[in-house]
Amino acid sequence: METQHNEKAVKIRAGIVGGAGYTGGEMLRILINHPNVDIAFIHSTSNAGNHVYDVHTDLFGDTDLKFAAELAYNIDVLFLCVGHGDAKKFLEANPIPDNIKIIDLSQDFRLTQNAKFKSKNFVYGLPELNRDAIKQAHNIANPGCFATCLQLGLLPMASKNLLNSEVHITATTGSTGAGQSLSGTTHFTWRNDNLSVYKAFEHQHLNEIGQSLKQLQPGLNQAINFIPYRGDYTRGIIASMYTETDLSDAEALKLYHQYYDGHPFTHVTTKDIDLKQIVNTNKCFIQVKKHGNKLLIISIMDNLLKGASGQAVQNMNLMFGLDEKAGLRLKATGF
Repeated sequence: METQHNEKAVKIRAGIVGGAGYTGGEMLRILINHPNVDIAFIHSTSNAGNHVYDVHTDLFGDTDLKFAAELAYNIDVLFLCVGHGDAKKFLEANPIPDNIKIIDLSQDFRLTQNAKFKSKNFVYGLPELNRDAIKQAHNIANPGCFATCLQLGLLPMASKNLLNSEVHITATTGSTGAGQSLSGTTHFTWRNDNLSVYKAFEHQHLNEIGQSLKQLQPGLNQAINFIPYRGDYTRGIIASMYTETDLSDAEALKLYHQYYDGHPFTHVTTKDIDLKQIVNTNKCFIQVKKHGNKLLIISIMDNLLKGASGQAVQNMNLMFGLDEKAGLRLKATGF
């Protein structure tokens, strides 16, 4: 009981850069209810002086925080909820003292060749792969949404050097995966009642997926064939993957259960799964089923939570020695 009391007494001062976007909003929704966090500032030059609830209208009644144009450095952790390429630009323009931990949600520092920035080294923040390194890390490169979903489906196989034939993946993501800026393919009139393929075989997340799989299976040289779809719904990713294997149904299920034993957000089942089970949560559900000589793996998760802000908070919890699930006991929509 004493340990629990002390843990609850821990308070982390957090700053958020890019608080007006989708991931910034999700970060706020989690942190204002996190038992161990005080939000020191939410940085947004375009919204400086406005109440947070003027932008994230669902937070009206939950917080009176306002966006700030200035940064504060009396914080313990800084979340960078900015676009790809913008995190590096931000750190170049705003040198952050090394005593402040950074969790970056962009892709700027995910690949090994980009993981060092001046005096800062970034650890790839997928807890189901790098939990021990995350606990010791000072800076985190938070994984991409598709990358998280697909890796969680494939890591157990790679861990036993079992990815010995091509992997075929089809995955669909909600419109929030494209970010808040409007484009021709994010307008309701285009997205609704519509479905489209984009970046077939060339999605940028393939680089970090390959990097992580080779971390577990160094000799991996099989193709990862990935066809992404834009879904006509708001949030959630569903990915179906298959590859040839000699594993039986029972052996595959045992492998996946053993790999994710002790990981509180990733759950393995033989039952059919659907997005409403995981939307608005930090969970990933994985279904495994043998079909002839192929293993079918279905992986589902919320692209803004386990695929972005929720995983970032999970990483923060590990970095500061908190309960990994703190602030992340979230309710699914259900219906």
